[in-house]
Amino acid sequence: MRVLLIGESWISHSYHIKGVDSFLQSGYGEGIKWIRNALQSKGHHFDHLPNHQAIENFPSWEDLQDYNVVLLSDIGSNTLLLPPETAVWSKVTPNRLSLLKEYVHKGGGFGMIGGYMSFQGIDAKARYKNTAIEDILPVNLIDTDDRVEIPEGISPIVVNEEHEIIQGIETRWPVILGYNRVKSKDNSNVIVQCEDDPLVVVGEYGLGRTMAYTTDCAPHWAPHEFLNWEGYRTFWDQSIQWLGGGSKKNEK
Repeated sequence: MRVLLIGESWISHSYHIKGVDSFLQSGYGEGIKWIRNALQSKGHHFDHLPNHQAIENFPSWEDLQDYNVVLLSDIGSNTLLLPPETAVWSKVTPNRLSLLKEYVHKGGGFGMIGGYMSFQGIDAKARYKNTAIEDILPVNLIDTDDRVEIPEGISPIVVNEEHEIIQGIETRWPVILGYNRVKSKDNSNVIVQCEDDPLVVVGEYGLGRTMAYTTDCAPHWAPHEFLNWEGYRTFWDQSIQWLGGGSKKNEK
């Protein structure tokens, strides 16, 4: 499968005060290496479009056809809705959320991975509720900040052992430290839960398939014990195969 992951990057800017002296320090980071390694080790083609590049370089409709599955991870809706042509020059541009909706409707696979800028996110700033992305997701989003922080850790539990996404994976997973709280839609399939909250939910939209994976694919919500767990690789391999299974593009 050909996979495009959009997001999962950040630029940090910190102010250090040491006695009477101070200085600024900046840096760039990405959280993709674990999911990239997992998918590449299983033979999938993996491309990454970081947050700062997605503002201007989000793929066109034609470029989206090169991928069986598109994943959004820790990228707020404003980054996709406000390219410079619109935000700076007030020009009409395509709605990228609607573009992804059409991509799925015509057979593409789509998934959203949890984080501080996923689903609704911190202070509800990710702002995907009442958008085309909520339409295609197998979950409904809440109105407010949807983060659930669990510093003591919690073990996700498989509740649908028959689904092909989790075949061969143990039913009790290593602990995670948080997730985004969502509500499963009536026609969705909840596969993994944390207490009463869905963690992995799948569904269909048009000819395509979609998934909500509400914890992170990287720290801090995903500790290293979780990321280095063999089930992590198996889960992402089988998830991509399932998501891409609704796509006619895999016939190329």
